[in-house]
Amino acid sequence: MQKRDYYEVLGVSRDAGADEIKRVYRKLALKYHPDRNPGNKEAEENFKEAAEAYEVLRDREKRQIYDQFGHEGLEGRGFRGFSGFEDIFASFGDIFEDFFGFGSGRGRRSRARQGRHLRYDLEVTLEDAFYGKEAEIVFDKLEPCKRCDGSGVTPGSEPQICTTCQGRGQVIRSQGFFQISTTCPACQGEGRIITDPCGDCRGTGKTKVERSISVKIPAGVDTGSQLRLRAEGEPGEFGGPPGDLFVVIHIKNHAFFSRENDDLICQIPISFVQAALGDTLTIPLLGEETHELRIRRGTQPGDVLKISGKGMPRLQGYQRRGDVYVKIIVKIPEKLAQPQRELLEAYAESEGMVLSEKKKKKKHLWEKLTK
Repeated sequence: MQKRDYYEVLGVSRDAGADEIKRVYRKLALKYHPDRNPGNKEAEENFKEAAEAYEVLRDREKRQIYDQFGHEGLEGRGFRGFSGFEDIFASFGDIFEDFFGFGSGRGRRSRARQGRHLRYDLEVTLEDAFYGKEAEIVFDKLEPCKRCDGSGVTPGSEPQICTTCQGRGQVIRSQGFFQISTTCPACQGEGRIITDPCGDCRGTGKTKVERSISVKIPAGVDTGSQLRLRAEGEPGEFGGPPGDLFVVIHIKNHAFFSRENDDLICQIPISFVQAALGDTLTIPLLGEETHELRIRRGTQPGDVLKISGKGMPRLQGYQRRGDVYVKIIVKIPEKLAQPQRELLEAYAESEGMVLSEKKKKKKHLWEKLTK
């Protein structure tokens, strides 16, 4: 069966804003809600169709893909809609609370909550960031307890109805002319109390496990780049979706290059003779490349030479690489052989310079002759 256009399903224009889309969906969700239409299969299908449309059009990224590529574009990115009513109630619990006073409107007093996000710090080399790579990471996370299937109750037993709130999850107290409803302090709003907790998870419904997954690191990442792995975080509460895992990239210091955004910076030492006469040097680059760098005559210490398009790949991938900047360091010899000294002194004289050492020698000789 071919899917209808999502804008048509909600009855909004293609330039409708987020507030309008939410307002229209609330009306449709209330109209077709299963509890208001028991046994009505057509209403159930309309309810699911509206939820799927809202899920796409409320999300900027999904909406952009849908506007450009349609249903096929979303399917290519792994979007398959909702598997059932519970997924819808878990995702849009805030909307259904307005109708029924609790998350699903179907007897659940505790609002569905997404699981906690996790963070993993991954250190990679500059070469890894240049080429991109796949890395295996191992981390600990909570998952639903296998023994009790996440219920927190010993298999074969059942949680007891909370006697304080009679299973409602809320207690009502009077204050003057008003009645105020608050979360039940005995069951924390769940409407039930576990009297026989599971021995493996101690009633929490979750156990810690070691998880190993492969992470694809794209070329061009930099320190602070984050890779988001959906649903790899901890499990949700009360039917809510799991959290995500954020892999935060840290680039190790490189022996030769430093980095500024997509540009690479290095320092090359040359002799004062090379600086004065000029030369051509072979410079190593990332990616097993080299570059013939021309040192012009009269190059000064601190001069910076630019090699275009040989830096880091752009993370977005639609532009050329960054650049390489080579800072020239002129090395002055600490010791000179006598022939080298004489050559430099001759050069100094040809420039009309009288070195201080020469002045001292001439003065000393004149003092001897005049004594």
